[in-house]
Amino acid sequence: MSDSPENGENRERRTPRFRRVPMRLIVPNMVTLLALCSGLTAVRMAFDDRWEFAVGAVLVAAVLDGLDGRVARMMKGTSKFGAELDSLSDFVNFGVVPALMLYLWLLKDAGNLGWIAALIFAISMALRLARFNVALEDPGKPAWTSRFFTGVPAPAGALTVLLPLYLDFLGLFPHWFADTAFVAAYTIAIAFLVISRLPTYSGKTIGTRVRRDFVLPLIVLAVLIVALTVSYPFRMLAGAAVLYLLSIPMSWRAHRKLVLADETLSLDDDGDECDTDLDNIADRDKDHGG
Repeated sequence: MSDSPENGENRERRTPRFRRVPMRLIVPNMVTLLALCSGLTAVRMAFDDRWEFAVGAVLVAAVLDGLDGRVARMMKGTSKFGAELDSLSDFVNFGVVPALMLYLWLLKDAGNLGWIAALIFAISMALRLARFNVALEDPGKPAWTSRFFTGVPAPAGALTVLLPLYLDFLGLFPHWFADTAFVAAYTIAIAFLVISRLPTYSGKTIGTRVRRDFVLPLIVLAVLIVALTVSYPFRMLAGAAVLYLLSIPMSWRAHRKLVLADETLSLDDDGDECDTDLDNIADRDKDHGG
């Protein structure tokens, strides 16, 4: 029994065809995967006691994490898949990897306390990322909230929690700071900063527009920072971690001022303007002798 031409056309119509995925969707995900590879490489370097390379790999992962989202927006390649992949990569790079590095370096000497501290940091990072993903879907936030993160962001938390490691390799590790219990307590404290409601500067609004006469100095400054970080990684990272921790109270103060200003504006919009208009009319009547 031979197939009719109509059956052949139906068979061709039912044949599944692979859809071509545009490169603008692939490139940002490749950057995310490179960041994940860098983070996992840091774990291998930690097992080999090559701490300079381990810290450098975490730093590279942080830089790539800041690039993948910008590349996706620039190429108009944002996708739900990319957002989920980025969140999972951040949990591994900035939650699991620093916790393992600290445990392999010193916390293992603290026994169960060291492992508990590492667990708390990794779990706190997972909770922070989940909260961040939910907050992205809130359309009612004021525009100024983009200047701040809620809690310490994942890359900053990862690089800040490694501060004892930087100080140790600089020979600046105080005797009281070298205690394993203190390092475990410091790790738990950073974990609580990660999941806290404290506002921290996001840096998203910095550098969106640059004056022409500042372009070349900024390029030179960026090259200088990169050169210093490559030449003196532990000094630069330690200084950056300390400065970041010191900036948290200032960011809280700036956030508080904006919240109070927003509340005052909302009170004026709730009907006080009508009262003000009536007061102005009464004052005008007094001026005219009414």
